[in-house]
Amino acid sequence: MSGLEMIREGRLLRLQVCVLSMMNVAIEATNSELILFTDDDVIVPEDWVAKLAHWFEREDVAGVGGPNFAPVEESTLWQRVIDVAFCSTIYTAGTNYGKVGDSELTEVNQLPGVNSAYRRSVLEQVGGFDEGAIGAEDVMLDHRIRMAGHKLWTDRTAVMWHRRRNLLRVKKQIGNYGLVRTLASHQYPELHTFTHTMTAAFPPLVTAAFAFFFWGLLNGGLAWPEFWDISTETIPMGWPRAGVHTLLSLILLYNLLAWFGSAKGNSPSKTSKTIFLSSIVTYTLHWNYGMGVLRGKWRILTGGAGLQIDDRSRD
Repeated sequence: MSGLEMIREGRLLRLQVCVLSMMNVAIEATNSELILFTDDDVIVPEDWVAKLAHWFEREDVAGVGGPNFAPVEESTLWQRVIDVAFCSTIYTAGTNYGKVGDSELTEVNQLPGVNSAYRRSVLEQVGGFDEGAIGAEDVMLDHRIRMAGHKLWTDRTAVMWHRRRNLLRVKKQIGNYGLVRTLASHQYPELHTFTHTMTAAFPPLVTAAFAFFFWGLLNGGLAWPEFWDISTETIPMGWPRAGVHTLLSLILLYNLLAWFGSAKGNSPSKTSKTIFLSSIVTYTLHWNYGMGVLRGKWRILTGGAGLQIDDRSRD
């Protein structure tokens, strides 16, 4: 029986039993010293394997990966905008897709599952991927590898061209990222960072800001129809005025930061148009990631902290 047939048989087994990780089956069905991972929606450069493999000549390299970007010529406008938002230096919405190291080889905490390579001996030492952890499997694996004393690295030149989903599918994808990252942090508390708490607060804060805004409108916080008149003679200082101005000020600040982060990012899809539109995508992703984190916290609170999340259609 060929290796490919064994992997296919393993995938069928996983679909029936729903406990055995497909990637663990693939690891068991192969015998190479190095194991590389990518997705089914990529354009693989000819030198990708060579760029990652040569780093394993260094004994301190347990795993190595690289950035991934949307293929500019094969992407729609909104896929390019999504790539620009993903690669922001300020707002990343839970991704590390466009992370480029400071030097030729830079130590990192996590590798992108779409562009990574590991020593088989290290994967076997840590027991492979956590079973039933679709969506958080790479985060949890990399955490256990580092806890075992190994180092992970990124090669800034080992680029993978990764087709982005459309905005509706990305919303679901990012929401599930927030959910599974929260569940993974519950299992491995060291994975939790303050940014997760901040992102979880994003939907409630936005909701509160809009509620404060409309309350301010209803209570004389904005002149009408001369809405541009913001003098204190027309609109006295007070809570109604603060309600109107707080939301507008936050929107302006948020957009400025989003545009700055996108402009400073590494996406090859950067243009004045994609940078301008990136704030829309960034807001959408922050909202959905935050809602995913809140769903994860609720699942933990109610005792249903299962990790199996899959946002792909398997039809």
